[in-house]
Amino acid sequence: MRHLIAAIDLGTTKVVCLVGEKTPSGIKIIGYSQAPSKGVLRGEVINIQHVLDSMQPVVKEVENAIGHHINEVFVGIAGQHIRCTTMAHQATRKEPEELITQEEIDTITQNMYGTFVQNGEKVLHVIPQSYNIDDYMGITEPVGMIGQQINANFKLFIGKSNSAQFSNNVINRAGLKLRELVLEPLASAKAVLTDEEKEVGVAMLDIGGGTSDLLIIQDGIIRHAAVIPFGGNSITEDIRMGCGISSKHAEQLKIQHGYCVSANAPKKSIVIPGIGGREGREISFGVLASIIEARMIEIFEAADYEIERSGFKNQLQAGIVLTGGTSRMLSICELASLVTGLESRVAYPDDNISSESLSDVFTPAASTAVGLVLTGFEKMAREKTVYNTATEIKYEIFSDKNEEGKETVSVEAGDTAQTEKKEAPVKQKTSIWNKLKSSFSTEKMFNQDNEA
Repeated sequence: MRHLIAAIDLGTTKVVCLVGEKTPSGIKIIGYSQAPSKGVLRGEVINIQHVLDSMQPVVKEVENAIGHHINEVFVGIAGQHIRCTTMAHQATRKEPEELITQEEIDTITQNMYGTFVQNGEKVLHVIPQSYNIDDYMGITEPVGMIGQQINANFKLFIGKSNSAQFSNNVINRAGLKLRELVLEPLASAKAVLTDEEKEVGVAMLDIGGGTSDLLIIQDGIIRHAAVIPFGGNSITEDIRMGCGISSKHAEQLKIQHGYCVSANAPKKSIVIPGIGGREGREISFGVLASIIEARMIEIFEAADYEIERSGFKNQLQAGIVLTGGTSRMLSICELASLVTGLESRVAYPDDNISSESLSDVFTPAASTAVGLVLTGFEKMAREKTVYNTATEIKYEIFSDKNEEGKETVSVEAGDTAQTEKKEAPVKQKTSIWNKLKSSFSTEKMFNQDNEA
């Protein structure tokens, strides 16, 4: 059985479907497809039908590419509604002289999902921070210790319950099973951060289309998270309004010629085609860069505020790591360092995966989807099981004769509606052996022997 994990990233600007396979040499991405997203606003599913219309063709394309029907998926969840808070839990052990087991710790963690939250909210993720075992404080690995009292500290990620339900609804209506909802910044961090960065302290900023997700990790533990309600779409809208052009042209300008530092922009202009037959317009690179710079400063200032609020800014020896589609703009690292005072780099999935021909996987825009796949494999290994992620497509073979009398082969893959036709000199519904057997008779064979 092939070990496959499928993931779907329902982003504000794009929907991505990706399938990875566990091989002896590591995780290999075997299927990838993306399309413009509709029905998602600032990371939240708003219009279920629009999201379905965007998602289903992408899923079908991946299924056809890998030759498997996708059954269940890991899905990312994001949005400005997500908040992070600190909670503690105390447990008294009946047998203090017995060694603390992993099952005990897992039970305490699982109980935190039932923490009372505001009406309309639910706990999405529970991240252990440290444990106090009797008089021993700040323990990160309690398994194997003894003690009577376990005081556990957690970070809880809380979001709107209807947002999670809408994502689940979309997946179910597509005929798929939702294996798990994963907070998108957690997935992105898994794909782009190194173990060394997570140990010495790092801030990751995933700048997506609708929001920018911040995650702070130190000593390998997630310390803080925040969602900034601005992303690439905000920049596009600023360009559209500032330059008086269409959203399409504004997006093209941002991607192809966008500088985050106006002082680095070339001293020249670019001509934008006119609308409705009107003459084209010239737009200065400097003006374009100043519009982008203003919005990016706002995003980085908000990130810096959250980093300061976490209390870990002086412990982030690895600085700030940028990822997400918007991080590809020119001079972005320079501006990030200028605003936050931290060293910065742009990251994309490369160390944890391989792929033979899917180059789009190795871009910042694919970080979340790749991280979802890695999360799936980690969960599968932890549970010591193999998920029913995908089943092989059973191809049915039919034959017909064309006008010239030649037979054609039609290959259909279940309900994928993918059909290939090839000319073949020999084509039959029955097997070749049955055809040969029917073409000879005992009488003919004996007559041939007599003639010889």
